[in-house]
Amino acid sequence: MPHTALHSPFLRLLGSCLLVFSVAWISSRSHATADDMTSTLVIGGSRIDVTIESGDWKISQAGLIHWVQSAGEAVATYYGKYPVPHLVLRISPFDGNGVRHGMTWGRDGGGLIKIGVGTRTTPAELAEDWMLTHEMVHLSFPSVSDEHHWIEEGIATYVEPISRIQAGQLSALQMWTDLARDMRKGVPSRDDKGLDHTHSWASTYWGGALFCFMADIQIREQTHNKKGLQDALRGILNAGGDIRHEWKLEEALKVGDQASGVTVLTDLYGKMKDQPMAVDLSTLWKQLGVESDGKTVRLNEDAPLAAIRRAITSPETAKSAQARGSPKPSAVYAGRSVGSSKQRAQS
Repeated sequence: MPHTALHSPFLRLLGSCLLVFSVAWISSRSHATADDMTSTLVIGGSRIDVTIESGDWKISQAGLIHWVQSAGEAVATYYGKYPVPHLVLRISPFDGNGVRHGMTWGRDGGGLIKIGVGTRTTPAELAEDWMLTHEMVHLSFPSVSDEHHWIEEGIATYVEPISRIQAGQLSALQMWTDLARDMRKGVPSRDDKGLDHTHSWASTYWGGALFCFMADIQIREQTHNKKGLQDALRGILNAGGDIRHEWKLEEALKVGDQASGVTVLTDLYGKMKDQPMAVDLSTLWKQLGVESDGKTVRLNEDAPLAAIRRAITSPETAKSAQARGSPKPSAVYAGRSVGSSKQRAQS
């Protein structure tokens, strides 16, 4: 089944990891219509073919390509590489503002994402968008059976803002503010039957995100903050676990545990899959130093788990993980506009 983005989650700090861009022109794709626009980006050695469907666009093609490029860079930064070798991305216009209806599928050679963008969307609105990054994160985890859909959506919900922070596109304070507001949606009620059996929107997206959040903290506690969920997810991806392949969830979690060196993923799944697990978020926020008055959030650097909170989002975490064997992401883009059959014949 396709992955869809339905929730609302949540500068530049890369330093020596600045990405290098070069430009070249290529011929149009055979599937483009006369008024579609096509471009290709290469990020971390992976190719992203982008088709922008014709419409009364107020934003430029370059603005839309920059949006795609930013999302791709964020995901490549978090994982140390782009998740699949080839992505086909189709952007459809609608009358209005914003981004809607993101859907992701696996396919031979890579993935397919379809997403809608309002024709009156501004560059500032695209800079704040989370949905395309969310959809791209889906490419990084193997397809699992329907009862485990929560892990796919939970990872995308949790990883999306972290990847944008590590790529210098979002502030850590903004993410913690959003999580302090929204994570409680994932806390199970007494009537819930566990993650594998409770398929509500809140349990699927935010229950899955809560699993990832708890796992990240526990991995860091057990490894003395040397590793986290990011290491586990990179391990799964590097073992071939991307959206093109179907895995059993237990298999994926074991591979992640091997990469982190602890059994947190398997153990936590055992506690949350068939029954509601009590989670004291108020205490956890205090330990992490995320202090909210209901309107604003303050980060307390003297809190017991403040170092873990900082490590979760730190760009240095991505760099150190890359140093353990993953390539540094890079990006090159090439593209052209297709305005008419006459113009295509002249190219």
